[in-house]
Amino acid sequence: MPDLASPPSSERTRKDETLQSMGFLDHLEELRRRIIWSIVYIVGGFSVCYWYHEQIYNLMQKPIFEALRAHGLAEKLVYLNPTEPFNMYLKVAFIGGIFVASPLILYQVWLFIAPGLYRQERRYVAPFLFSTVGLFVAGGVFGYKMVYPAALDFLIGYGQQFAPMITISEYTNLFMTIILGLGIVFEMPILVFFLALMGVISAGWMWRNLRYSILVIFIIAAIITPTTDIMNMCIFAAPMIVLYLGSIGVAYLVHPSRRNRKKKALNE
Repeated sequence: MPDLASPPSSERTRKDETLQSMGFLDHLEELRRRIIWSIVYIVGGFSVCYWYHEQIYNLMQKPIFEALRAHGLAEKLVYLNPTEPFNMYLKVAFIGGIFVASPLILYQVWLFIAPGLYRQERRYVAPFLFSTVGLFVAGGVFGYKMVYPAALDFLIGYGQQFAPMITISEYTNLFMTIILGLGIVFEMPILVFFLALMGVISAGWMWRNLRYSILVIFIIAAIITPTTDIMNMCIFAAPMIVLYLGSIGVAYLVHPSRRNRKKKALNE
């Protein structure tokens, strides 16, 4: 792996000259351009998702309908305000549009920071985009297929002596909280990558603090899980622990100390 911390002096000089040639107003103009393109992509994604808003919400309703059916209850959600379905569809389409446009938005972010990077660092654009989107999707799929159905089954079964009246807004908020929350949690390796790349943390430090990290993970799982039972908390915590262990390997590979040792070995 090339040493990202010690680029050639000629390249360092060229980069410094490029950054110096861009004044404050130039940076603002570049930021404005990237924001405008990001908004265009979000609008496009929103338009696509709103065109299929009923199909998208049918997928969102599937877990709650299965849980209601399993407990012999009516498969129906309700609303309390005439504008509630319309606002809910707009919200779902907007969040779906951001998700659909996320690769293009992340690429705009990369284009904005690329002038401040060295040539060796710029080759990470493709892995950065694919891993960021891939991990987020993996977290969402894990939540949709495993965590959310288990949580709904527990909650509906726990209150089976009552007649449920679940509104579409409350259900949508709960769905978004769990799915988006797990998607963000699955971004842990990306966060560790950048922290280790800058030398803030190391694989050794993460391993030495493993027991405390597991404790923090279970605390976070207890906070974000919608139920109070230990089983669902463990379902939340298990992938977070696996991601943490995988992140230790990521930190080991990209930490400056290892890159320096590898460079020294190649020069000998």
